[in-house]
Amino acid sequence: MKIKDFGVEIWMNLYENNCKHNLAESCVDSMTVEELLEMTGRTDEIMHHILKMQMSYGDIEGSPKLIEGIQSLYKHVQPEQITVTHGAIGANALTMFALIEPGDRVISVLPTYQQHYSIPEAYGADVKILQLKPENDFLLDLDELKSYVNDNTKLICINNPNNPTGALMDEAFLKKIVEIAKTVDAYIICDEVYRGLDHEGSGFTTSIVDLYDKGISSGSISKTFSLAGLRIGWLAGSEEFIELVNRRRDYTTISCGRIDDYLAGVALEHKEKIIKRNHKIVRDNIKILDAWVENEPLITYVKPKSGTTAFLKYNIDMPSEEFCVKLLESKGVMLVPGKALDMEGFLRIGYAFSPLDLKVGLNKLSEFLKEVSC
Repeated sequence: MKIKDFGVEIWMNLYENNCKHNLAESCVDSMTVEELLEMTGRTDEIMHHILKMQMSYGDIEGSPKLIEGIQSLYKHVQPEQITVTHGAIGANALTMFALIEPGDRVISVLPTYQQHYSIPEAYGADVKILQLKPENDFLLDLDELKSYVNDNTKLICINNPNNPTGALMDEAFLKKIVEIAKTVDAYIICDEVYRGLDHEGSGFTTSIVDLYDKGISSGSISKTFSLAGLRIGWLAGSEEFIELVNRRRDYTTISCGRIDDYLAGVALEHKEKIIKRNHKIVRDNIKILDAWVENEPLITYVKPKSGTTAFLKYNIDMPSEEFCVKLLESKGVMLVPGKALDMEGFLRIGYAFSPLDLKVGLNKLSEFLKEVSC
């Protein structure tokens, strides 16, 4: 099987430990274990439980407590409709493993997380890419989607909120996608790792799994809950789909780590406190980024409505990878080049960390823009 290199992950691996100002980070300011336990008020009890924990495989498809916590994120999902995976990256990969066969039509958007088109391509699927455009607020063109579906369509891959643009499809828009999928009995996988980080209201847009019997939600503890180091993700879908995935899961996962599972369950038990913390970070910092964009003549963007990243269009005649390497070398600032997302001419920026660090990084980015535009 031949598969394209994973652009974003290769870029992050190359540079994220060698920068002074990481504006490429996509998680909300990651918590320490100490911070998490302080939220619970049960530090000693939880630590005692971990110290006495036997290092067996544990609950293969996820502990009851963790499954209950994941279930609480949806309206109509039952425990048997959930399986725990090694991050959302494992959830997405397992979905493709379970569903895709050579010749299947798969429709994905661009930009998005590269798994959603490169894995189907590697499996021999007939992949159609639906280009998201800034003039359409980076939302799908529904007429174009209709033109791509056919009787061989197995899967429609979407990402809500979108990485890297921060675009958000509301319930009414998602229902229109569902109606199109129903015409050909296609599955829809919605990568929802940033769900819960909308910049207004409760933060939680309706999940695809609560709208469609062939809707699949992939999620994780990484972005919205600031605990990427736990490496816990999940899939929520129909019982039939979860059964199919679990038969494939046996070949790739066995189980996730028992300590990871346990702490993820603790986090979801206290999700309201984490969400309150992270809403403040994201909603305050997007104001900082927005003010910077307004005053930066060489940068434009579609203001994100959710998530932790934005997609900046820059008005300089320089390839995005060259731009990012020179920026890193001269100012110590790390961004993600659009090339790594198969979208040349753009830069992905993250903004969900220390506001002081964000301001310093943006000031240095402005310095660089002035220098290279002279």
